[in-house]
Amino acid sequence: MAFAVPSQAGRFAAAADLLRQGEAAVAGGENEVDLGAVAECDSSLIACLLAWRRTAQARGAVLKVSNAPANLGRIAALYGVEALAFQ
Repeated sequence: MAFAVPSQAGRFAAAADLLRQGEAAVAGGENEVDLGAVAECDSSLIACLLAWRRTAQARGAVLKVSNAPANLGRIAALYGVEALAFQ
């Protein structure tokens, strides 16, 4: 089962809570983040994904991102981190 990001959680206003929830899920063994419910997002979601990826790597795992919205890929490309965020 994947950690599912809620629809409005991909925005800056929800980033701190989302970061904590995702960190707990990934540290607890979750290896997938499902972004299927996310309709809009900003660079704060990229920051969360990168932090969760580091958490997964620290325990020797690879974090999979599924159902990423198209605009997330564009934001990641703008910052030059698409390979990092979606690996």
